[in-house]
Amino acid sequence: MKLGSARVLASASAIAGIALAGFTGRAVGTASAQSAVGVQPGTTTAPLLAEQAFKNIQALKGISAADFMGTMGIMTAALGFDCSECHIAAGTDKVDWAADTPRKVIARRMVNMVVAINQTNFGGRQLVTCWTCHRGRDKPVVTPSLDYVYGMPTLEPDDLVMASVPGLPKPDEIVDKYVQALGGAQRLASITSFSATGTSIGFGGFGGGGAVQIYAKAPDQRSTIIEFKDAPGRDASIRSFDGKTGWIKTPLTVLGEYQLSGSELDGARLDAELGFPSQIKRVLTNLRTLQPATINDRDVNVVQGNGPGRLFATLYFDKETALLTRIVRYGSSPIGRLPTQVDYADYRDVNGVKLPFRFTFAWLDGRDAFQLNDVRVNVPIDAARFGRPTSLETKQ
Repeated sequence: MKLGSARVLASASAIAGIALAGFTGRAVGTASAQSAVGVQPGTTTAPLLAEQAFKNIQALKGISAADFMGTMGIMTAALGFDCSECHIAAGTDKVDWAADTPRKVIARRMVNMVVAINQTNFGGRQLVTCWTCHRGRDKPVVTPSLDYVYGMPTLEPDDLVMASVPGLPKPDEIVDKYVQALGGAQRLASITSFSATGTSIGFGGFGGGGAVQIYAKAPDQRSTIIEFKDAPGRDASIRSFDGKTGWIKTPLTVLGEYQLSGSELDGARLDAELGFPSQIKRVLTNLRTLQPATINDRDVNVVQGNGPGRLFATLYFDKETALLTRIVRYGSSPIGRLPTQVDYADYRDVNGVKLPFRFTFAWLDGRDAFQLNDVRVNVPIDAARFGRPTSLETKQ
């Protein structure tokens, strides 16, 4: 994604670019949407499918509405587009999401082409995606640049590596040093909950700042609530996971509030579990060491592991401090992997344990930079704090 591009920023801030469909007018997770698949309010059964939440679905039938939204993020990133470049009057109250436009017709053909290439040539493995050719352009580059051919190559490591690189530290050793740097396994295991408050700024300051509340309870519950108190009437941005069910609520988006499923649900579970680092070797399996890397001029050790479902994650540990600098988790979609990246900094001591007070959460639909000002551990947290977003937002 061209994060410096104003038009991609608009799309990333409100992933309303439903490039292959139109919105039905009901939010996923509401009673009306749940009744479309026989789901009673308050229960969790089969996820709402894209073709049940949107109109005119043709090329991406059978995936959940939540994963459909992530797939749209891949398209915006691969093409450098925003919603208005595929949808009539997008960004206005006259938008017609369901109408077919020439670019939407081409997009459907491209989705089917990518699936066919992988099926015919690679046994169904997803080795070709939208990003493979487009790289942030609407038309792929077809001619090599001689400056590129004879210049310094840009080395891009593989997303997924199946085995450790020989001659490097074992992954368990790297993780154990991280746990020790945080305060040791015994102290980490003694932390069963935490709450935090702070502030959040979206990418480039878009949309203004918000007041943040974070709640977490071991082993796998977490909620992040961003409220915009200086903008009366603006909905909060909320991510919640209660150990089984996850939700997202984002202002100014097509779906608004919806229940997670597929890769998004697996990601919410992993985020909640890794909030308690003593669990890292339990929740990530088949750990392997990748080639070292550099982040912000700092050398890092790199470890990768498999998470829930088809999810996998790559973790970057500062070689000098042993602290976690970055984690990138990858979900799946019909047209490419869905990356979510969290960068950590400003570790401070809280009751004998080091915790990051600054972190950035970036996904294909946007980016939030968090600065915490207060973190409290082992506090009682009501289970309702991890529920449906509409119950967590403070009404203004």
